Amino acid sequence: MGRGGHESDPASSPPRIPSAPHHHRSDGHCNPGSARAAAASVDDMDGLTYDEVGATAGEMPPGFHHVRAQRVIGHGPADFVRAADALLAGEAQRRAGARVELSETPMREGTRVTMRLGLGILSFRIPCLVVWAERTDTSVGFAYGTLRGHPERGEERFTLTLHPSGEVVFAIAAFSAPGRWFTRVGAPVGRLVQAWMTRRYLRAL
Repeated sequence: MGRGGHESDPASSPPRIPSAPHHHRSDGHCNPGSARAAAASVDDMDGLTYDEVGATAGEMPPGFHHVRAQRVIGHGPADFVRAADALLAGEAQRRAGARVELSETPMREGTRVTMRLGLGILSFRIPCLVVWAERTDTSVGFAYGTLRGHPERGEERFTLTLHPSGEVVFAIAAFSAPGRWFTRVGAPVGRLVQAWMTRRYLRAL
């Protein structure tokens, strides 16, 4: 994958990141995939700016702009392990050009992610909360949702899969809508920026 560094032992098993139980609505019905992180506090969850937590795992909600993209980024267990370590350390975002601060590394449910894009007065603060994270021998990923102050509202999910063929596939799914007045005014530009960042993410690992 061209990132260098020594290869991890393909036979070693990566640590599993615990998943939170499914979030249950007050009406008693289970909302699959919409687990709000056990590691996060109630105050953290109250800070999310959308209701459809976990929807990037399946059918994404109407009323949002949807993104689905994927790319083969390597082959074999060594490439998978190297990319998985980088993904959970926020390297996809850093290598795509964002300045990234994590409340903990590797990312897990409840991790706060604060990114910045741009320079000076054109710099945007982008706060997110990891609402799902998981790692197994053949798949790894996380999803983060927007917090108050984010220019958009919605969720983005990043997953790596080691397929039986040996291909390592990096996939991104997202739904979003303008969250502040300037992103509503500049919505067409925002979509172009999102598409540009998605391409950069896919090439970052």
